[in-house]
This record gives sequence, C-alpha cells and structure tokens, in this order.
Amino acid sequence: MMFKKNNLLPLLLTAVILSGSSCKSRSYAGKIIVSETGSDVRNTVSDDGGSWRCLPKSRIIAIDPGKLSASPENLTGEFFSAVSPEISFDAKHLLFAGQRKEGDAWQIWEMDLSDLRSKSITPPGENCSDPAYLPGNRIVFSRSMAGDSLKSGYSLCTCNIDGSDIKRITFSPDNYNSPAVLGDGRILAVSRQAFPEPGKQMFTVLRPNGTKADMFYKDPDSGLLTGPARETGDGRLVFVLSKVNANDRPGIYSITYNRPLHSRISMTTNIDGEFLSCVPLKSGKMLVSYRKSGSEKYSLREYDPETSSVTNCLHADPGFNVLEAAVVEEHEKPKKLPSEVDMHVKTGLILCQDVNCFDPSAKNRGIQPGKVVRIEVMGVNGSLGEVDVEEDGSFQLKPLADMPFRIVTVDEKGRVISGPCNWIWLRPNERRGCIGCHEDPEQVPRNVISLAVKKKPVIIPVHVEKIKEKSVDLE
Repeated sequence: MMFKKNNLLPLLLTAVILSGSSCKSRSYAGKIIVSETGSDVRNTVSDDGGSWRCLPKSRIIAIDPGKLSASPENLTGEFFSAVSPEISFDAKHLLFAGQRKEGDAWQIWEMDLSDLRSKSITPPGENCSDPAYLPGNRIVFSRSMAGDSLKSGYSLCTCNIDGSDIKRITFSPDNYNSPAVLGDGRILAVSRQAFPEPGKQMFTVLRPNGTKADMFYKDPDSGLLTGPARETGDGRLVFVLSKVNANDRPGIYSITYNRPLHSRISMTTNIDGEFLSCVPLKSGKMLVSYRKSGSEKYSLREYDPETSSVTNCLHADPGFNVLEAAVVEEHEKPKKLPSEVDMHVKTGLILCQDVNCFDPSAKNRGIQPGKVVRIEVMGVNGSLGEVDVEEDGSFQLKPLADMPFRIVTVDEKGRVISGPCNWIWLRPNERRGCIGCHEDPEQVPRNVISLAVKKKPVIIPVHVEKIKEKSVDLE
C-alpha cells in the first residue's frame, strides 16, 4: 500500500498535541492546602491516644488566595476521609493521612502535586496518622500499637518515603501524636502517659533515631494541646491550647526555643472565640482555624500577631469545619542528625551526677526532703531491681535497650523521696546523663568526675549478670 507523505503530517501533529497536553503538569505554587471535616469537632484528647483530628467525612482542598471567589478544588475526592496535610521541602508533594473507603484503617499517603496521583506509604490494616517529612527521604508518623507489650497506644515510627525500612522510635507506655520536625533536625511531638494511669500532655523532643527523648514543654495549667507546635522565624514555637485555667483563655500561645519551660505567652488573650490550629507564614502573620462562637463552623482566617487580631476570611464552608492548613511553597530542609544507634549493641548507658540534686520548688510538688541512698528501677511489669547510689549521690546504669523504665528514690529508712519519674528508654548504644532527680531543667552539671563512673555500670534488670553484645569503648 502506498502513502502520500503529507497524509502522515496531520497524524503526527495530533499525536504531538495530545502528548503535550497529557504531560502538562499542574501548578499549586502559592496555593493553600486545607483539611476540613463535615464531622462534629470537639477540643478533646482522643481516648485511645490517637489523633483526634482523624475524623470521618474529612477532605483536603486547595484554595487560591488570589482568587478567593473561585470554588476550592477537592484534592481527595476518591478518599472517604483525609486529614493532616504536609508539604514537602521542594513543594512538589503532599503527605496526608487518609481512609480510601469507610471502615478502612488510616494510612499515610503521598500525593504528587503535578498530577494529583496518590500512593500509600504505610501498610494497610494499621492505623497511622500525623505524617511529617524528615531529611534523607524519610518521614515520621504516629502508629497504633494495639496489644503492644510496652503498653503504649500510639508510638512514633519513621520509614523511607516508599514505605520501606519502618523503624519504631518511641518505646514507652505513652501515646504520641502530632509530630513536627524542628529546624535543628529533632522531632517535637505531643505525648501523654497511658500506663499505669493517664498522665498530662506535654511536648516531647527526640532525635529521629529515638535517642535523647526528653520533656520539652509541659503546660503549667494542664491545658490541652490540640496539635503540633510550629516554628516561627524569630526563634519561637507557637501552638494552640484549649481548656486552660480560669485566668487564661484558650487560644494561641508561644514559647521561646531556648527557654520553653519558662517563656509561655498568650498571644490571643484579647480575642473572643476559639482556635483549632495555627501555621506561621513568612510574612509574620499566621493561618488559623477560628470561630467566634460555638454555634459557628471553624473557618480559615489570617491572624496578625502585631495587632493581635483575626482578620481576612480566606475560606469558610457552612458544611465543614476547617482543621488545619499548609502553604504550597518551598521551605528549608531541617538538619540531618548523625546517629549513634548500633543495633549490634543490646544496651544503653545512663549516668546521674547527684540524685540528691533537687529543684528548689520540688517541695511544692509533694517531694519529701531527705537524703537518697538507693534507687529502685521500675518497669512496666514491676521492679527491675534496686541500686545503691554512691556517696556523692551518683549512679550509672546499663539498661537493656528499648526497655522503658522509671526511677524511684529511697532514703536510708526505706521511705520514698520522689518518683516515679517520667518513662525513660535508651536506644542501642545510646549514652545519656542527668544532673539529679527532679532538678531544674535549665541547670547545668557541675564540673566534677562522679564516683559512679569509676565503677562498672549496673546492668538493668539487676538479675542479668552478663550480656553478650558488641564491645563498645566508653569514652
């Protein structure tokens, strides 16, 4: 069969046009990604320790701040529910927690903003929430640990962006949610003790490998944290508190990065209404989820810290409550911290310089005066043993790695002086130190060599006499 040359030209041009149109990518730069729910919103702590924001009938939409009159675009129309949007460092991808169908477990998903295609990251059948990007193509998220031997409800885990190499990084009977990644590379998450009795909420800070976990901030008035803390450009962290005491209003609060325990300031004291979330903008303003009264739905508005006022309404829907927002823009990648964890080592090491070093305000918290001569190490299933402290009040323990424990201090008459403290765990090969017991968290250690370091550390549990593990030089 013979073909004329110019018979192919229209076909080729058509193919090129179709190919070009199919490969054309969308641009969401500068748009605001919003999660909103058609469900009732209650400022409360989830009973099971999970994220209260994982509500049914939720969706993630995109709005154009330059075209507020235009209808928002539903990005998760194929999902029964989707919440917790997080933008990648290069502003090309979107992380979120979602249920594909009603009754499905909550999984972590990533959406390519160029074509809106989503891929699941976490395994089906496991409830996961609150994802956040980490440097090194990894993410952190909260994961249900139902039936866990450590008696935790939700723990923090990390994995590669393709879902491989899932690693647990919290090992205590606490619930963890709302992780945020700080510029220095650490993770700041909301935690709450689950066992042996429910505790108060606080922000816990830790490294992405699970080491150096410690209290960062605990609200003095037992206010409820409704979500993650966000960094501002001037060295502060901002977050929303609900149900504070009678002298303070629920709303947006800030703490300084350097003195988180002693710098809390209410930023919205003079504002009537309720807040659910806040996100700092590069301009110095914030995106907030806000309603003036309980009869209204939460809407997305701007908040100006300089004038302490809620201004422009960016999005409101009579059928939905706005949960949180994120801006599609590039942002600085946090530092990637080195890791000391060595899975060939089965223990960690912790040194206390002087167990009799107390915060002067400890007496006001019910801690009895007296000299500590012994500590008892408590695990989730009972005592792990008693250890005598040195004459200078120091002790050095070598606990099994990833085993939660708490410490109780005892005087020479067997009376409990303090404790138990918050749950502690050490990752394999982790080294930690503390100044005393319930000391001022801003206190620095004395420049002395503790007597305990001149002896071999005590293995915990104490009935374990020897552990076969990789030899590690103590520096």
